[in-house]
Amino acid sequence: MLTRIDLRDTDPDARDLAAILPRADLDVAAALEAVAPLIEDVRVRGAAALRDAAERFDHVRPEHLRVPASAIERALAQLDPAVREGLELSIAHNRAGHAAQLPVERVTEVVPGGRVVQRWIPVRRVGLYAPGGLAVYPSSVVMNVVPAQVAGVERIALASPPQAAFGGLPHPTILAACGLLGVEEVYAVGGAQAVAMFAYGAADDDGAPTAGRLADAAGPTRPAPAGGGVLCERVDVVAGPGNVYVAAAKRAVRGAVGIDAEAGPTEIAVLADAGADPELVAADLLSQAEHDPNAGSVLITDSPALADAVDAALERRAGATRHAGRVRAALTGPQSGAVLVRDTDQGLAVADAYAAEHLEIHT
Repeated sequence: MLTRIDLRDTDPDARDLAAILPRADLDVAAALEAVAPLIEDVRVRGAAALRDAAERFDHVRPEHLRVPASAIERALAQLDPAVREGLELSIAHNRAGHAAQLPVERVTEVVPGGRVVQRWIPVRRVGLYAPGGLAVYPSSVVMNVVPAQVAGVERIALASPPQAAFGGLPHPTILAACGLLGVEEVYAVGGAQAVAMFAYGAADDDGAPTAGRLADAAGPTRPAPAGGGVLCERVDVVAGPGNVYVAAAKRAVRGAVGIDAEAGPTEIAVLADAGADPELVAADLLSQAEHDPNAGSVLITDSPALADAVDAALERRAGATRHAGRVRAALTGPQSGAVLVRDTDQGLAVADAYAAEHLEIHT
């Protein structure tokens, strides 16, 4: 299933590896051209544009763009106890990890009587995105909200695509994760339009009085239109994963708002030797392939026998997944493959050159 790249009799340097290793064929420039009119539409028309975009891309016209508190409470009350336990454990682990990363104030005396003070001050407001178009990721809620809370961000807003199956609201598990974390400002808005809403703010279209101000293209705030309120106030930073269109939207708005990164489709590399369990390796490669047809799954190994066993496990497991078509597209695409290396040292060099978003070592 995975395309083979055999490097055992070669000694490519980092530059050569950059050209050899599997990569997604993504045209961010084309995606940027596609999202530019959508971003401008949201900036000008606010909530009306968001509803039109939801109808076009998510096949539902949300009654509530701002998710009612009652929907979040209901989702949390109905959450499967086992899922809740898993989310609570994840939240605790994330909180501990991020607390350990908090920078501390430093004072450096550069000359007698002359000091440099380095302070870290949290931004006032962040807009976080949790994908939900192809699959549901409460983990994205946890991994974005927790560091913002640990940093001391005053106001946290989160957006996730509306779901036709749930009456135009985000998936209940997303809402439940927000409930667990105490996030009350949640929007049923997906994709590039969510990034635009956070970057520029969005006027309401029902005349409901809402506190807040909008932003013009250059960034400064401006009053909401007469007769209407503000659906969403602009943020200081937009963060969260997404597809190539979300990445393109972040590139488009980064002059008006801070962004975390232009992260595209997810990717994983597994460095494994002959002692690895092929079933575990295959399961973890599949865990990213189910995200997106452009997701990358790369095995790096010095064992052709393991590569064969992983391939067999992938063939069997892929057909049994809920999104078999998407998984197969990801695993057979140019962004995925099995890289045969001479030894672990060469495998480490390949892993460093690939620089995966997710890296696992099974040795």
